[in-house]
Amino acid sequence: MDSIFHEKQPSGNMDDSGFFSIQVISNALRVWGLELLLFNSREYQSLMINPVNEKAFICNYKEHWFTIRKLGQQWFNLNSLLTGPELISDTYLALFLAQLQQEGYSIFVIRGNLPECEAEQILGIMRVHQQQRPRLIGEEEAQTSAGCVSFCSQGFWFV
Repeated sequence: MDSIFHEKQPSGNMDDSGFFSIQVISNALRVWGLELLLFNSREYQSLMINPVNEKAFICNYKEHWFTIRKLGQQWFNLNSLLTGPELISDTYLALFLAQLQQEGYSIFVIRGNLPECEAEQILGIMRVHQQQRPRLIGEEEAQTSAGCVSFCSQGFWFV
């Protein structure tokens, strides 16, 4: 009887919209040997690590999560509310993170060896330049070039 009662109770770790708590995300990342540290925690700040030397961040505000990740030698804002990835320069990364904190975001540093992906392999051998910043979804869509690969259709050109 207790198991039926618990199955019908809402969980604080996830909801019907697909929102997951930080505990669920942290446990999922542990499967890959990754850990999360709160960016503005005393523990992390005492390490005095330049954010550029990290590999990825997970950001949360009002039940919306997104990632900032280094692919190759370049940083990308992978916010799903944007029409595509946003290139972030090394110089701007710390300012961007500070801006997010000012706006009330919780920022977590992902520590450990991230699994390789195709984008990491490609961007490890070439850099991209962003011709046009992505817009928030719902804003006027950016013009795209016909026949361009998906990364180019987001305003990126390989060099």
